[in-house]
Amino acid sequence: MTLTRGQVETALGTVALPDGGTLVSRDMIRAVQLDGGNVRFVIEADSPEQARQMEPVRAAAERAVAALDGVTAVSVALTAHAPAGQGGAAARAPGGPGGAGQKPPSLKIGGHAKPQDGPMKPSGVDRILAVGSGKGGVGKSTVATNLAVALARAGRRVGLLDADIYGPSIPRMMGAQGKPASPDGKTIEPLHAHGVTLMSLGFMVEERKAVIWRGPMLMGALQQMLGQVAWGELDVLIVDLPPGTGDVQLTLSTKAQVTGAIVVSTPQDVALLDARKALDMFQTLKTPVLGLIENMSSFVCPHCGKETEIFGHGGVQAEAEAMGVPLLGMLPIDLETRLSGDKGVPVAAGDGPMALAYGKIAAGLVAGGMA
Repeated sequence: MTLTRGQVETALGTVALPDGGTLVSRDMIRAVQLDGGNVRFVIEADSPEQARQMEPVRAAAERAVAALDGVTAVSVALTAHAPAGQGGAAARAPGGPGGAGQKPPSLKIGGHAKPQDGPMKPSGVDRILAVGSGKGGVGKSTVATNLAVALARAGRRVGLLDADIYGPSIPRMMGAQGKPASPDGKTIEPLHAHGVTLMSLGFMVEERKAVIWRGPMLMGALQQMLGQVAWGELDVLIVDLPPGTGDVQLTLSTKAQVTGAIVVSTPQDVALLDARKALDMFQTLKTPVLGLIENMSSFVCPHCGKETEIFGHGGVQAEAEAMGVPLLGMLPIDLETRLSGDKGVPVAAGDGPMALAYGKIAAGLVAGGMA
């Protein structure tokens, strides 16, 4: 059987680091090369100091790969990021070129949450709006992304925090790439796209890699992305929550000063069952529900113009009336919305009917003093 890169990465994923995580989960493997049974790769530490302590890890990685069927030889180089001013070239450790000097400390995301005196609000952020849903697949992240862009086009200073840690999709939908910088190992410099300030765990991990974390690490990551990101002066920070009623929702509602929540649902009865649970969660946690948004409310055939209510009709509107909260908007299923999101240019950034629909929701939030 031919040896594959995937087999090598799987083996390296079993090599634990002294301070937590593995070589793969911490994104420390570089330049994997396979030449028949000969395997070569690089372990890149965060600093020369760290690299000098990683010889046992290097040896463990060599043993893990050597144990694979078909491997005849393993060559492992241990390097470190270049110190500041070295032009980005890796410095071989120990004692390699560029070993003098010091880079800023490495930023680590996902440690356990730290004690707080009370709910926090990032410095310079006026309002925090949570966008949630009772279940996945209702277009919550699409709504959060386009709403952020629509608010920015309306003249608001907007941030967008992708707290959907297991499924961060906002980097793709906003067309943003690269890793946030950290000048001191504590402060996180966010990215920017379409007039919106962005932060997502998706910037910190490979797109195809799963985040396999328990609750304490989720809570710690959210605490960091709220408190350590240099958000600047914002009128509103939109937080795209994961679906459901779990650790991230609980952490945000209890550890941050959330202005209010918006719940997204389709009109389908099954979706509404879960949306009611999300509404109940926010009420239980004393987070004001600012309104509901009905997504995928209908489909208009682009050829004949016939409108079809694929997921039913009026369910979210009836629920909003029963709860005594506003129905903020009704958004149809739209092909351009999907295509725009896949291309990294949110549909709200354009001038078509969907951009107008999101603009109307944004205008309503601004007029109501909610954004």
